[in-house]
Amino acid sequence: MGSDTTSRRGFIGAAGAAAAVGASLPSAAEAAGRQDAGAFKLDYAPHFGMFNAVSGDDRLDQIRYAHDQGFRSWEDNGMPGRSPEEQTRIGDELRRLGMRMGVFVSEADFGNETFVLPFDRQRDRLKKKMEDAIEVAGRCGARWTTVVPGRYSQRLAPDFQTANCIDNLRFCAEILEPHDIVMVLEPLNRRDHPGLFLTGVPQAYQICRAVGSPSCRILDDLYHQQITEGNLIPYMDAAWSEIDYIQVGDNPGRREPTTGEIDYRNIFRHLHGRNFKGIVGMEHGMSRGGREGVERLVAAYRECDDFRD
Repeated sequence: MGSDTTSRRGFIGAAGAAAAVGASLPSAAEAAGRQDAGAFKLDYAPHFGMFNAVSGDDRLDQIRYAHDQGFRSWEDNGMPGRSPEEQTRIGDELRRLGMRMGVFVSEADFGNETFVLPFDRQRDRLKKKMEDAIEVAGRCGARWTTVVPGRYSQRLAPDFQTANCIDNLRFCAEILEPHDIVMVLEPLNRRDHPGLFLTGVPQAYQICRAVGSPSCRILDDLYHQQITEGNLIPYMDAAWSEIDYIQVGDNPGRREPTTGEIDYRNIFRHLHGRNFKGIVGMEHGMSRGGREGVERLVAAYRECDDFRD
């Protein structure tokens, strides 16, 4: 989970995307190299492994290259697996550049029932997870941490599972809230991750409203929700009060915007029109490898960010 060369679920950059993809994009070399373009209208956050074909493998060099291209945030699902010294080094560099740290994953057990179980069976484990998250966030300067509430139970009635999940999340929120840290719940699609409890934005909305804490919000990953439910903008609007973080990836393929069916220019326009000040995490792979892939990635975000309100 969260290696330097791939994002959380092991994306592999596919060489040779169809020529029609991004035919309307600006010159890739121009978009990737333009130093005068400045920051984007929205706050997009790349991750380690996206730019290293150009920047090199040093993590701080990757962050610096992203800043040069206009990106002002960063995310790293695997941050808890790095040494405390590395976490601090990354956080210090982000602060020096005036960049924000986005999400890291503090809890995501894809193989077991966790949050759906009664609170007394989870208390000690969750307490340790949240205390660890506070320490990681302090070192790297993060405010958000991703939580995936595990698998659903085939033994408990669904409503009991929801009640247990709410109790467990409320306990976690009480630990995080004094530190101004927000756990963002990420619904994941059933096709890629069968058997998980949390799958949709309406379900996440219901749970966050019941928890009733500013430290329990929704991470709306539009790649997952395009597969699970579609209706991206209406569901986003309906759950707006509980959404604190956005992630993107086109479908099919889970690569950069302009490679699939999602109209990200329109979605980014909508987010901007709603005055969204949060982070838009780039949790996807790349359609091409090497320098060409880096240039295509930057060009795609420049095009989709070039909207008029």
